[in-house]
Amino acid sequence: MVPLADYRALLDGEPLFSDWLSVDQTMIDRFAVATHDHQFIHVDPERAKAETPFGGTIAHGFLTLSLLSTLAYEAIPGVVGTRMGMNYGFDRIRFLNPVKAGTRVRGRFRMIALTERAVSVQTGWDAAVEIEGALKPALSARWITLTVMAAREE
Repeated sequence: MVPLADYRALLDGEPLFSDWLSVDQTMIDRFAVATHDHQFIHVDPERAKAETPFGGTIAHGFLTLSLLSTLAYEAIPGVVGTRMGMNYGFDRIRFLNPVKAGTRVRGRFRMIALTERAVSVQTGWDAAVEIEGALKPALSARWITLTVMAAREE
């Protein structure tokens, strides 16, 4: 946790990076069960190897997108006085490169907007999920988060 002044200093600064996270077939299969998306390109390694240009299964795009939250927890400091954090939305999401089963990804986040209100801080992030060893990220997004703050004492 950092003071709000330190959080403000991240605006237009250097990107923040998470650790690498393995995206294995078990993770992909569990996501398929949770979302009822059992398309063979995600859950059938033999068929995906034979019938796709990927050489095997790939993660769902929405699985990759959902990893932003856990990757952000590692990379972005929390703000002292936070009551809770929430997703506010996205201005843009682009799926640029498939995440093959067995690869590792990490988050890259750069604060591009900050709006302070009485009891909240809305933050805009230039976010990406990078694939280890790949030139092009798996996805690029403009992500908006909302941090609800404890009421300030007068």
